[in-house]
Amino acid sequence: MSRAFYWDKKYILLPLQPFLLSSLLPPTNYLEQSTTIQTAVVRKACKGDADAQAWLYNRYSKAMFNICMRMTGNRNDAEDILHDAFIIAFRSILQLKESRQFGGWLKRIVINECIRFSKRIINYYEWEDDRHNQLANEETEWWKIVSFDIIYKEIKDLPNGCRQVFNLYVVEDYSHKEIAEQLAISESTSKSQYHRARQLLKERITKQLLLHG
Repeated sequence: MSRAFYWDKKYILLPLQPFLLSSLLPPTNYLEQSTTIQTAVVRKACKGDADAQAWLYNRYSKAMFNICMRMTGNRNDAEDILHDAFIIAFRSILQLKESRQFGGWLKRIVINECIRFSKRIINYYEWEDDRHNQLANEETEWWKIVSFDIIYKEIKDLPNGCRQVFNLYVVEDYSHKEIAEQLAISESTSKSQYHRARQLLKERITKQLLLHG
């Protein structure tokens, strides 16, 4: 993911030559009329400029890839989703109303693609367990006092359903109602998958901390 790439007219990833980055900068008088360099680059990308698209790809691909990895738990699937998300973004970039909001707009596309992917391969079900009510009534959400770097390492190994729900609820701040609508499941299923994810993470991370401190 550290190599620079750009998109050709057929949306194929190709190496980006360093000298091309200088061509992304508009004339000085144009930059003065733009609030940020990104705004200027997005405007060029809207016109199909491949170098501008390359700049945006290199700026956002790592963060978007991390989202894909966290939600799929699989590098190959994450790379495929990332690729598809950028294709969708560049094909529909004219729908973006504010250039400075490109990052948030792209993130929504990435998450939607992750959700679409998960709906094809994941069967969601309610987790029936007495611990469900116990977890729901906990006053302290333990994961809020643990380094997210530690949690991140364990999230990708969660079962598919609860990994997806945990990511949407905790990381992306979706409500259970929103998750239910997006995944075409009931709110109770969303809640049970979330509590199962939390319990599994707590057990695994507690074990790791006891072993390694």
